[in-house]
Amino acid sequence: MLKHQVDIEYCTQCRWLLRAAWLAQELLTTFEADLSAVSLLPGTGGVFEVRLNDAVIFSRKQTGRFPESKELKQLIRDVIDPAMDLGHSDK
Repeated sequence: MLKHQVDIEYCTQCRWLLRAAWLAQELLTTFEADLSAVSLLPGTGGVFEVRLNDAVIFSRKQTGRFPESKELKQLIRDVIDPAMDLGHSDK
């Protein structure tokens, strides 16, 4: 089975590590069988970007906001297993 890689790049100057770590925990819990890793990548300049298999799926700079946990789960699910039921995250 193909495993997927998620990278969360966060701004160290803005102190966004806890937000990135919390989202990583949410993704690892939801997709434990489908992910090979969730990496936290320190960055600067207000970056908060989530990549799945090197493709950007969420960018704070493009949207002007942070992703919701539910939103990220849906974006990842739609790529790796569109038939997967996310339970309360799908409502």
